[in-house]
Amino acid sequence: MRWFCVLFLVVAPLAAASSPWQLQVPQAPFDYEGPSDIVTYTPLDTAQQDWSLCVAYPHLKDAYWLSVNHGMVEEARRLGVSFKLVEAGGYPNLDRQRQQIIDCVAEGVDALILGTVAYDALTDTILQIARDIPVIAAVNDIADPGITAKVGVSWVEMGAAAGRVIAQRHPKGSPAVKVAWFPGPKGAGWVQFVERGFHAAIAASSAEIAVTKYGDTGRKDQVLLVEQALQEVPDLDYVVGSAPTAEAAVSLLRTRGLEGQVQIVSDYMTHAVYRGIYRQKILAAPTDFPVLQGRLAVEFAVRAIEGSLIHRQAGPVIFPVVEGQITEEQLSETLAPASFIPVFEFSP
Repeated sequence: MRWFCVLFLVVAPLAAASSPWQLQVPQAPFDYEGPSDIVTYTPLDTAQQDWSLCVAYPHLKDAYWLSVNHGMVEEARRLGVSFKLVEAGGYPNLDRQRQQIIDCVAEGVDALILGTVAYDALTDTILQIARDIPVIAAVNDIADPGITAKVGVSWVEMGAAAGRVIAQRHPKGSPAVKVAWFPGPKGAGWVQFVERGFHAAIAASSAEIAVTKYGDTGRKDQVLLVEQALQEVPDLDYVVGSAPTAEAAVSLLRTRGLEGQVQIVSDYMTHAVYRGIYRQKILAAPTDFPVLQGRLAVEFAVRAIEGSLIHRQAGPVIFPVVEGQITEEQLSETLAPASFIPVFEFSP
């Protein structure tokens, strides 16, 4: 795994976590596409005791989940609870994640926080676990059965935010532009939603999707997919997709002499994507504040254990980042500090 990208960016320390958070809360729980409200949410001061949490991620291949991990560590420290983290190594590894969460929960924990590799393939396992402990879905959407609460944002809106960047530059009736679209791995709990949002956003523009490439969000996988797209459609105007897609495209376009000719848009934020925006190598990316999502997942898990949940679903308010226009506070809720390394076991 390559962590060197984080060394070039300094992120300001987080504000005190006991300060209120501005969150987007659906009026109907587990409905990302219905009406929602912006609420001021005050987190707990401390947990009633040192609860033990199992945390499962799809992977730690890019700095997005590193930032989620940072948020979880900070909130676990503040509340005084412990966790053990397992990561599946990628979205194709469904069976691995299933066994990981079974084994982790069997060690005796008070709640499971799950960043799923698949939308509905783990339902039977989750239903069994949910008989004994709360299950909190984190970041990636998942089928509802067995889920106590969800922390995340609408990935329809994340896809739409990326699509609007192109639609605003190329309204309907302007010369057509060709887009290479990299949604992510088929079956992941966010891909079908990000696709829906992206397609809807560019529907009223002059952009056409010339090629679509699905694949795991590991950097090596995305390098191969971007290379294939450039070979198949040599006159591309845009590369749009996940953060590793955007990161891979920056290097490949420079190598091929296409820098500035083919534009890049990411549908979420990492350290390297932010650096690319700041250096005008990447046009834009929305942030869903992964550090804050990590904090909120731990907060919801503790509240679920203690019977004090206020909301069954909530997430940060999505913010589009263009030309580095982001405050220090927003940046600290988006990216882990440069010195942070993954924490797999934490005790206060």
